[in-house]
Amino acid sequence: MKNSSLKTIIVMPVANEADTMEQVIDEIFAQGFENLYYYPVIDDFSKDDTEKIIRKKAEENPNIKLIYYKESKGVISCYLEGYRQALADGADRIIEMDGGLSHDPKQLPQFMEKLDEGYDCVWGSRFTKGGGVSDLPLYRRLLSGGGTILSNLVLGTTLKDMTSGYEAFQRKVLESMDLDQIMSTGHMYQTEMRFYCRKLNCIEVPIHYVGSSTGLKASTVMEALSILFKLKKHEKCVWKKKQK
Repeated sequence: MKNSSLKTIIVMPVANEADTMEQVIDEIFAQGFENLYYYPVIDDFSKDDTEKIIRKKAEENPNIKLIYYKESKGVISCYLEGYRQALADGADRIIEMDGGLSHDPKQLPQFMEKLDEGYDCVWGSRFTKGGGVSDLPLYRRLLSGGGTILSNLVLGTTLKDMTSGYEAFQRKVLESMDLDQIMSTGHMYQTEMRFYCRKLNCIEVPIHYVGSSTGLKASTVMEALSILFKLKKHEKCVWKKKQK
């Protein structure tokens, strides 16, 4: 096992992922980190055996805590509830991942390494050297790439990937935020977080993203564009203490 005195909690919204759930859990803990915990967040949208599989695994592994979020308003609300419970349970670092093996657990060590080096935030990037995507429709690639370019232009950021959901935070980052003030309910969430954290000590690491069959609604794109132009004014509402 890789020893660490720092408690790291992985937060992962999950729904209807029975086909991959056991493999995801096994691969996370196969990375061999001693003080690593897994918090899957599930809601009423999940109708298959995902919850049953997680509960069985949790009986075998005390480092797994299933969060059933009855008040869920979608995937982003599940992320934020996972953060709240991770902070309440004493997490020193929190890693956000998507389920269904779209984010590879084998890439966890590079996030842990950069957190150990003292970075405040570690962003997974599909578009930096060593990163990539597969099984993702062309229009989704164009939206992700175009969204990054537009976000950098509007927000003054310089990241290679502004829309990836594989990311990690030191405790002090998330506990300094008023998570209730996050505006996004969809794909814009990752861009919103990267903008708020732009003045912190951050680094991008390459990831390989595996696409899913989930579509992207026009309303989601419109919400993203609307929020994009509000972020600069809204930033002061998010931080509990003014960031330098």
